[in-house]
Amino acid sequence: MEQKRPRRNVVRIKDIAKKANVSTGTVDRVLHNRGRVSDEVKQRVQTIAKELNYEPNMLARALVSQKEFNIAALIPDAALDEFWDGPIRGIAKAESELAQYGVTVTYHIFNQFEVESFKKEAKVVTEGNYDGILVAPVFYRESLAYLNEWKRQDIPFNLFNTHIPNYDPLSYIGQDSYQSGVVAAKLLHYGFTGTEPVSFVVAHIDEDVPNSSHLIRKEQGFMDYFKEQEDKFNLMRLELQNSSDKAAFYKKLDQLLIDVPSIIGFFVTNSKAYTIAEYLKKRKDKKLRLVGYDLLQKNLTFLNEGVINFLINQNPKGQGYFGIHFLIDHLLFKKKVQPIKYLPLDIITKENLHYYVESEI
Repeated sequence: MEQKRPRRNVVRIKDIAKKANVSTGTVDRVLHNRGRVSDEVKQRVQTIAKELNYEPNMLARALVSQKEFNIAALIPDAALDEFWDGPIRGIAKAESELAQYGVTVTYHIFNQFEVESFKKEAKVVTEGNYDGILVAPVFYRESLAYLNEWKRQDIPFNLFNTHIPNYDPLSYIGQDSYQSGVVAAKLLHYGFTGTEPVSFVVAHIDEDVPNSSHLIRKEQGFMDYFKEQEDKFNLMRLELQNSSDKAAFYKKLDQLLIDVPSIIGFFVTNSKAYTIAEYLKKRKDKKLRLVGYDLLQKNLTFLNEGVINFLINQNPKGQGYFGIHFLIDHLLFKKKVQPIKYLPLDIITKENLHYYVESEI
């Protein structure tokens, strides 16, 4: 039999006033610390409010607030990498939901392949007198000075996609990069029954790896998984640049497979698994396993064709969405924000893909 949960009694200001034998105006002044009230009355009202478990209606307070909240979103250019369209859509969704509370978001778009572009926009943000900042710190070293400056200015900031834990962000929203690397390794290893030594490749494509802490964590998780296995595997790391130059890109992969014929799988640490998939399809090689990230259209095509075996969904839309909401929870609703929000490590195959495409947060 279904049981109904008991209704919670809402304590109102007039309930406190009645028990304290004072006016509602007096209670309002005490609770909001405005106007003059005697110490004796103030103490009595505060005691009764605590006894009755009074909680202020933050939603109502926010609706009548005249303050506007301008948030800066410092984010890579989606025109240069489709992945960043997800966070931008998530930010836009959050802004739409919070518009009634006077929340606006100003976008500061930078070229994620040019450090100076990031520094230029970060400087503009720093000088912009924003109430809060949401940033994807893809350039690790260059981000640190700005994080320190925002901290000094007491501007709350959220990080997404890349976690930098020692600089006191309000919150980090994204995946546990290390564990996603472990998951990728397990997916490549799963079902392997061979006895001959084999090789797996960690492929960083079009990335400045030493300056990308999240990629380093993914690689570390991948390597650590295989270190714990009884069987011995040859693990390789590969940094490939200029994937748009397909002739040179494919030549490097051709040479790699000639030099190391024992390779049976690739783990691509960013959203560009499709670059390897295009190569494998051209070779008509379906024996090599391929795991990557993100539901980009090019990746989805190769997932459906069976060239990509698995994709790990990083929920980029959710990263942007929660990044804005957490700032407003802190600034307006005075809520305690969880310092880390790890998003699920969703494993996508062609069989379950349709449950995730265009799904809401």
